[in-house]
Amino acid sequence: MPQGQAVDVRERQFVVQLKEYVDQERRQGPTVSTQDAVGRVAQALGLGKRTVKEMLRTSRQTGQVATAPLDAKGQPPYRLPCALETVIRQRMRERNRPGSHIRVRSLAHWLNEHDEEVPRATLGRALQRMGLVSGQSRQPSALREREEVVLARRAYLRAKRANRHAHGGTVRPEVSLDERSLHVHHATPRTWDCAADGPWVHQPSGKGPRFIIVHAMTTAGWVQGAPLVFQAKRRTGDDHGQRDFAHFRRWFCRSFLPHIPAASLSVMDHAPSHNVDVDGGFSPTTATKKGELQNWLQHHHPTRYQEAMIQAELLAVCRQLCPKPTYALDRLAEAAGPHILRTPQYHPELQPIENCWAVVKNHCAAQCD
Repeated sequence: MPQGQAVDVRERQFVVQLKEYVDQERRQGPTVSTQDAVGRVAQALGLGKRTVKEMLRTSRQTGQVATAPLDAKGQPPYRLPCALETVIRQRMRERNRPGSHIRVRSLAHWLNEHDEEVPRATLGRALQRMGLVSGQSRQPSALREREEVVLARRAYLRAKRANRHAHGGTVRPEVSLDERSLHVHHATPRTWDCAADGPWVHQPSGKGPRFIIVHAMTTAGWVQGAPLVFQAKRRTGDDHGQRDFAHFRRWFCRSFLPHIPAASLSVMDHAPSHNVDVDGGFSPTTATKKGELQNWLQHHHPTRYQEAMIQAELLAVCRQLCPKPTYALDRLAEAAGPHILRTPQYHPELQPIENCWAVVKNHCAAQCD
């Protein structure tokens, strides 16, 4: 310690303890072994040998002695060097990306191979302080990775890339439309409050009436003249269950198409009110019953029907032979100029307006009026 600085109680205790240890060595004999310097320092100061090694390692790497405040009683928490934390995070990402499992034992073994000896218990506590979590590995959703969903996702991404100029910008203006529900009493669940009054002094109980908001978004902002807000009367808990096709078509023709560029690319999801077949054709899905598949195949393609076919075979053959549906909204949009592009199922992250809805709901929660 440089001269002129105050010596605290802990440092005074180290001085007294070191003096007692030297006196003890003097009484043991005229010679002292100096082979284990780290062990002698640890025994003299009453510290663990591993703790002394870590202090010396930190001093060699950083050129200074790290001083961490003792926030809790007892033994202070073990903290890894910042450089080692960065190495651990990189190792985690390298193993997680290909789907390899990470355990504290394997991570500690890997660190020991790179001359960083850290006990497993200490490493586990350090990982928790670093914000890393341990739990079940995330498996890919079976719904998201169905064959038809994968093909729809690839087709959607190809269409989006085809609408991009090589030097930046879009070939056709892109418009994203969607609907979202919002309760009147929507508010953030956490707040500071006076202990005497308690939280939410003036906040009503319950969620209150629910409203459905329909809107469209471009890179320039919300589409002027397109918002539609109405109260949900049905208790379905689903935005799409509040509206029928006639209601949505009226908004689509009166409030949406007249306010967007004529050659725009309109992005929407697969809501039932968006996908009404104008011809009323047969569009089989995984929810279609086996009897319906059999009846359609026998009536339209009797030569392809076999009595021993199971439901999966019937569905595959019907999807191959069924004509693609012609949606009413597509015809309305093509007549006015825009083209509709639908996002794949189970992929809300590919709908640009979803981020805008998050901003809207957070703003309403913060205002709370």
